[in-house]
Amino acid sequence: MYSKVEPYARGMLEVGDNQRIHWEASGNPNGKPACVFHGGPGAGSNPRWREDFDPSHWNLVLWDQRGSGRSTPPLSDPATSMEHNTTQHLVDDAEKLREHLGIDKWLLLGGSWGSTLVLAYAIAHPDRVSEIIIPAVTTSRPEEHAWITRGLGMFFPDYFEAFQNGVPEEDRDGNLALAYNKLLNSPDPRVREKAAWDWSKWDLSTITGGDNDFTGTRYEDPVERYRLARAVTHYWGNEGFLPPDYIFDNLHRLKGIPGVLIHGRNDFGGPLQTAWEVAKRWPDAELVILNDAGHVIAEGNSMDKAITAAIHRFR
Repeated sequence: MYSKVEPYARGMLEVGDNQRIHWEASGNPNGKPACVFHGGPGAGSNPRWREDFDPSHWNLVLWDQRGSGRSTPPLSDPATSMEHNTTQHLVDDAEKLREHLGIDKWLLLGGSWGSTLVLAYAIAHPDRVSEIIIPAVTTSRPEEHAWITRGLGMFFPDYFEAFQNGVPEEDRDGNLALAYNKLLNSPDPRVREKAAWDWSKWDLSTITGGDNDFTGTRYEDPVERYRLARAVTHYWGNEGFLPPDYIFDNLHRLKGIPGVLIHGRNDFGGPLQTAWEVAKRWPDAELVILNDAGHVIAEGNSMDKAITAAIHRFR
């Protein structure tokens, strides 16, 4: 909707554990604060979000989670330890960023993995959240990870067979995300590269509903492909570093925070059931169901339009 303005400020914030997170702020420095939590995990922030927030009204903050985007050290380097890269670390980083920028309360927006992180942050710091917008709702429950790494095989049996065969035979009936993460941290670069390729083929097909052609996507870049695969398998393999029903058991803490949940009925990777259950337990949130949408937000599609409407609603 709006021209993509350049940030008026950016920086690298030391958050501990030898980690520095990249952030940028754009729009009106005195405007209403908003912050986007990117997906992935590991995807990095997308400057395209600047086009959805009126720069004359909003003070928009984008940031790269640990090891993602321009944050350091990069997860694309196999030597970078992920010991201090968990959901709680990221929640704490976001709170340190809010304090660093002198923001009292901010609107939060995050989809897919960003949804889990937004909800985890809001549960921990409800007094610092003005509103929440979530497209493609996820909560990182074990059953959600099991669905996306195994259950979806009923829709894509050909892709799933190749995906399952990408790990050693003894690991094929277990936690596939952990099995791939082990390969992605192998000392052998050929093993890492093949694992990133095999994982990404499956990952892309679940996001798009069956298309796993890397051409023109972020998966085309082997560095990006490895970074994403390593981050996603780390988080999914460890069930998001959250107790099984942590988000659901704590949604009562969001009482009084207005929210908009936006979900496509054709979202293969994140079935509508999760968004439906979140809405049932969070009375202050409205669920918008899009009959023609899946998991992907693309310029001008119904998901994009619904997000724009929600942002405008919370001006």
